[in-house]
Amino acid sequence: MSKNSSFSILNRASQLKRIKESRFDLIIIGGGVTGAGIALDAASRGMKVCLVEKKDFASGTSNKSTKLIHGGLRYLKQLEIGLVKESGRERAIVHSLAPHLVIPEKMLLPLTENGNYGALMTSIGLKVYDVLANVEGEDRRKMLNKKETLSKEPLLKEDSLTGGGYYSEYRTDDARLTIELLKTASNYGAEIINYCEMTDYIYSNKGKVKGIVCTDHNTSESFSIISKRVVSAAGPWVDILRKKDAPLNNKHLYLTKGVHLVFPKEKLPVKQSIYFDTPDGRMIFAIPRGRVTYIGTTDTTYKGSLERIVTTKEDVIYLLDAVNTTFKGINLQEKDIESSWAGLRPLIHEDDKSPSELSRKDEIFVSESGLISIAGGKLTGYRKMAQRVNEKVISTLKKEDREKWPRSSTRKISLTTPPLTSSNEVLMYENYIIERLKNIGFDFPLYAWHLVTTFGKQADTILDIVVKSNKVINNETLILAEFWYCLHHEQINSLTDFFVRRTGRLYFHIASVIAHKELLLKAFTEAIDWDKTRQQKEMASLDVLIKDATTFYTEEF
Repeated sequence: MSKNSSFSILNRASQLKRIKESRFDLIIIGGGVTGAGIALDAASRGMKVCLVEKKDFASGTSNKSTKLIHGGLRYLKQLEIGLVKESGRERAIVHSLAPHLVIPEKMLLPLTENGNYGALMTSIGLKVYDVLANVEGEDRRKMLNKKETLSKEPLLKEDSLTGGGYYSEYRTDDARLTIELLKTASNYGAEIINYCEMTDYIYSNKGKVKGIVCTDHNTSESFSIISKRVVSAAGPWVDILRKKDAPLNNKHLYLTKGVHLVFPKEKLPVKQSIYFDTPDGRMIFAIPRGRVTYIGTTDTTYKGSLERIVTTKEDVIYLLDAVNTTFKGINLQEKDIESSWAGLRPLIHEDDKSPSELSRKDEIFVSESGLISIAGGKLTGYRKMAQRVNEKVISTLKKEDREKWPRSSTRKISLTTPPLTSSNEVLMYENYIIERLKNIGFDFPLYAWHLVTTFGKQADTILDIVVKSNKVINNETLILAEFWYCLHHEQINSLTDFFVRRTGRLYFHIASVIAHKELLLKAFTEAIDWDKTRQQKEMASLDVLIKDATTFYTEEF
């Protein structure tokens, strides 16, 4: 593994110079989890890789999921056995690669009279789920009676409850997973750059795509990147990029919107994650996470702006009704919502199917020019999707080039350095960070949890920054240390990068964003020498995101 020292905005000029002067094996358009997975898979095989993202990494779908690495129990109902099998087995693999980010989470599926799932079919379904996913030991499903179900979650309404299914899933932070994939790909020599927008393709005399034209949004400079192959992993923007190359065939995207609402823990104090049904036949998650509980998701056809996806009042009413129908003594209202997020699923269109019935399988498209596009898929399947894309890339090369590249090795590549290797090691490390915080005068276990589940063992580097600052230890000192770590190691290029994708604060601690945005604006300005215009632009962009997280609109943009 060759260490690439360029994963910082401070090295952007030298990185852009390298990109312009290089000839790549593979260009990837799109810095979500799919593109990140492709970059790591390709770079770890030895390919010379360049990934460009027009905004920040994980700024689209890969920051707006339910934040679960899960097998997709409901896909069994649609008989998507292959998808469930692959997703189920990938959960354990990705957990082993980043156990601080992909965390085992027991899931309770309440069974009710006239509900979507009966006891017998649930028992059979969860058993099949375990078999397909190779689940063993204590993680295997258990069927619970009514009393046992209520002991797991006393907040459930008792009147129609008949029992429950109890099974294993994994919780994650989708944006952090994407960032760690990109950092690891960079360590393997990949050139990874954000705020660099692909504006056109470059073609050979034979009409084959051989590169792209990009615009650096920091300088407005336009330049070319040359490569043997180009892959588009642009999520909801895939069809737009396909149309730049050639007219669409009968396969195209069908976008659906998913909304999640975040509540203070005391407003929805569930003891554990719950997967419950709604009167219209959909399923909703309620997931405790640190100081909050979040619920979701909706699944509605989307035809609005790709650049600004918002939560509507209709979305809020739907989710509040679902929660208030399921849990006793809650009576959540719009005013109780602390934050929210809305994102898009880039699914493949199928005639005569509703949004919830559409397959979550991925599909690869290859145009006559040689442009390779991937669409569909699930967060859980990013690693296998990356393998399939790169195998398609390799299959299109000349014989002597095909034989150069080894098989994928990402099953064994840890996603952080130094790595954490198991859930037990994560717990031990979190206890160590709790003690280290106490020793420097900050007795706050929840902050230790935040550091470890966000940064893994990189939390030590952040606390080293705090200690070396010789300042009074408080919330400001700590958030500035996180900022300096992200500035030097995680290519943050804006306020929103830090508050949304690197730390998740906009969704899970929005008060800290409002409290510290001026502090971070000053820190950015001192580090990167932003002028007044850039400072105003940054604050305006962040304020729009704060507004969208806390405002519920009458219609979509």
